Amino acid sequence: MTFEYKPQGVCSRNLTFDIENGIVKNVKFQGGCHGNLQGIAALCEGNPVDEIINAVQGIRCGFKSTSCPDQLAKALKNALESEEN
Repeated sequence: MTFEYKPQGVCSRNLTFDIENGIVKNVKFQGGCHGNLQGIAALCEGNPVDEIINAVQGIRCGFKSTSCPDQLAKALKNALESEEN
């Protein structure tokens, strides 16, 4: 299933990804630090949702209280909650 998320407090403007049988695929960020976000997306590809959340939640970007990876963790948590409902 494809999910879309609007990150808050970071440079990226939009985030989409698929979750298939608990595995994350097709992570795409719009805006933000293109090279870094391509790297994050590649590292997430094919990994379990919980592993990604645990690895990236709480990461900060400079003085910001969040980061694009942290926003990805929030998006994944929201997706899991919406699948349960």
